[in-house]
Amino acid sequence: MTYDLVIGDYAYSSWSLRGWLLFEKFNLPKSVTLLDFHSKATVAEQLASFEPARTVPTIRTPEGAIVSESYAIAEELASRHPEAEIWPSDPKKRAIVRNLSAEMHAGFFALRAACPMNLRTAFNWADPSDEVLTDLERLETLWAWAKSECLDGPWLCGEFSAVDAMYAPVAARLAGYNLPMSDLAKAYVDTHLSDPAFRRWRALGLVQGAHLSRYDQPHATLAWPGPKALEATESDAPAVNPNCPYSGKPSTHMLELNGVTYGFCNALCRDKTMADPEAWPAFMALVNETTSS
Repeated sequence: MTYDLVIGDYAYSSWSLRGWLLFEKFNLPKSVTLLDFHSKATVAEQLASFEPARTVPTIRTPEGAIVSESYAIAEELASRHPEAEIWPSDPKKRAIVRNLSAEMHAGFFALRAACPMNLRTAFNWADPSDEVLTDLERLETLWAWAKSECLDGPWLCGEFSAVDAMYAPVAARLAGYNLPMSDLAKAYVDTHLSDPAFRRWRALGLVQGAHLSRYDQPHATLAWPGPKALEATESDAPAVNPNCPYSGKPSTHMLELNGVTYGFCNALCRDKTMADPEAWPAFMALVNETTSS
């Protein structure tokens, strides 16, 4: 049972991040189609085979149904995979995360409009507007309430659930624009930035797709506030592994990390790993095996 998942640009498409995380965090099988965000005409052309969808993320179920709205995708996947607990099984937690997810889906327009997601850089917005500050205050209220009611875990209601997928792009905005936040909010934002799945998404955004100037901002730029990636570089030396750690195909593209050369089956496998080596469990397993032998 594999789903077709259509997403937009990894660096810029905030709604796509939500849909992708629902599959990635709950280990649901997916075949990904990446749209070219260069023009609306191109996007419409690429979505033609997913009629009547006009937005991303969109999924096609194994039976052929099209679901093209992130909250609906969460609901549909939860009903098909109850064991995953996309919505928590605990009734109180489930009610809380549904409520917060719905408010995220229907609100925070000032924050979303003024701070489009851009995972390739970070900005210092020194003087956010009153409307954005109002949205930030509401976020603080909701997150503090969820934490006080659920009590456990680094996520909003214990284990990762649909609500955390819904708020992942918001966490990227708060961090990416250096917006004011309480210690509680910062801890939640840092949980997102440090999460290996989020780091994999961002690594793909760093190496796939063109720079889109419409996402540029007039603010000063900053270093990305998430975990600092290990320093890896492209290499022509022979690799210690004859086969790619992801596909098992012969190694043809190499990188060097801590003096050791590792091989991959294509440029994307190498480049996404080079962008953030620790985000990729299969690669780190190879590193650990190589360095401990």
